Amino acid sequence: MMMKSTLSAVAMAAVFAAPAFADNHDMDIVDIAAGNEAFSTLVAAVTAAGLVDTLKGDGPFTVFAPTDDAFAALPEGTVEALLDDIPTLTAILTYHVVPGAVMSGDLADGMMAGTVNGQSVTIGVGDTVTVDGATVIQADIEASNGVIHVIDSVILPE
Repeated sequence: MMMKSTLSAVAMAAVFAAPAFADNHDMDIVDIAAGNEAFSTLVAAVTAAGLVDTLKGDGPFTVFAPTDDAFAALPEGTVEALLDDIPTLTAILTYHVVPGAVMSGDLADGMMAGTVNGQSVTIGVGDTVTVDGATVIQADIEASNGVIHVIDSVILPE
């Protein structure tokens, strides 16, 4: 029960610190991201990698969505290089997607979640919720085909 209260507090605190989203069960994951200017880089990357149709599919999917600021924090030239290297870009983007709809209340400290690219991410639950070290800054944005958790950094597969 304590963990659920902690997660709820983290989720509520994150709502006020992150880009504004409204849950919209009529919109899919791509439409929600495309409708928020904080995700223009993510949407461009998903489009370049040819993943739009997949992420508009039935799902459900859980997407750990890095903001434009997260992409901007990568070393200079990284985003441009990735846009020219579609296999690597695809591997990175699919590392941000977990099959199924995983809500913040379903998370546990040390939990491993298998991603679409075949590798697993590690979830941390404490004062904040993290995914491979990236902090969840807004949780549980529900879409017609899954859920989005906004993260503050781009996570990279090994």
